[in-house]
Amino acid sequence: MSKPLETLWYTHSPVPTGLGIAVQSGRLAEAFAPFGTNIQSLRESSEREVREAHYDHHLQNSVRHGGNIPAIWAYASGVDTRVLGLSWSDEVQLILTTEESGVRSIKDLKNRRFGLPKWANVQIDFTRAQALRGLENALKLEGLAVADVELVDYPYGGTYSDDAKQHLYGAEVSLGTSRFSRRNNELIGLLRGDIDAIFLKGAHAVHLAHEFGLRVVVDTGSHPDPLIRSNNGTPRTLTVDSHLLEEHFDASRTLVDTVLRTEQWAWANPEETRRFLARELNTSEYWVAAAYGDDAHRRLRTTLDSRSIEALQDFTEFLFRWAFIPRRFDVREWIDFRVLESVIGSTSRLAV
Repeated sequence: MSKPLETLWYTHSPVPTGLGIAVQSGRLAEAFAPFGTNIQSLRESSEREVREAHYDHHLQNSVRHGGNIPAIWAYASGVDTRVLGLSWSDEVQLILTTEESGVRSIKDLKNRRFGLPKWANVQIDFTRAQALRGLENALKLEGLAVADVELVDYPYGGTYSDDAKQHLYGAEVSLGTSRFSRRNNELIGLLRGDIDAIFLKGAHAVHLAHEFGLRVVVDTGSHPDPLIRSNNGTPRTLTVDSHLLEEHFDASRTLVDTVLRTEQWAWANPEETRRFLARELNTSEYWVAAAYGDDAHRRLRTTLDSRSIEALQDFTEFLFRWAFIPRRFDVREWIDFRVLESVIGSTSRLAV
């Protein structure tokens, strides 16, 4: 029997995850209530250092479910974490341009100007990494490379953790953030005609493309090759710090069991799930379906299948090659199969 856990710190990206719905629906708190465990949100903390743990995973007894770039960076930087599960919810990943640019195909991007975000003060610039990955994967479909386009940096000040998140009317918002730090500088540059294309993904991508009449050059998120679709959100990582895993194994098991049970509930309740996801993404149910498909509820599946592991390894190599992480590593050394196998058996290693 492992030690009782006083506080579980949780964090999840504003994207479709089983953990996110488990938090919203009260399932996570309900699962830990019998053990007297207090459930605390990292991103809603009043302390910036605690909020930053969403990105660097430094806080003891914490779980994170979301984009894989910060999780990969933290482990590569020496933070002792383990992957307990991988979830794969395909989403739109768009290379966008304007009608006026004359760009009509991937080949037309050659020698054109492509806008990239560049955060000056963050530990890991995941927004730049995911945009660069989307661009590189799109270009390789036509035998082109990133060197064939001109990269234009759009700077951002501050950090991702400057303001605490709050829940208002079911949506997670940062009220302390200025309108200047919230704006998308690359999008503004595209609309002004200063650059020819940008990368956006998820529900806000399809919404913004519709609102501004942008042309989709390619959606790498719908490509049949999973390695082309692989990016920050494919697969998403469910990670814990090693202290939680080793000292509170039963709590880790309860955590994974709750995530899996929440996903099973989602499969049987598509409309309610879409409503949960709309609140999670701070958008409408329509844009959730447009970005993640009418079967978004069926895409909530946490496992450790071979496709996800291969894609995670490929993406890790990309991050090292572009100097986003300090070292390359075998992702299998990062994965701990014990918890998932104790919940569902050895099938956790099978492709589903």
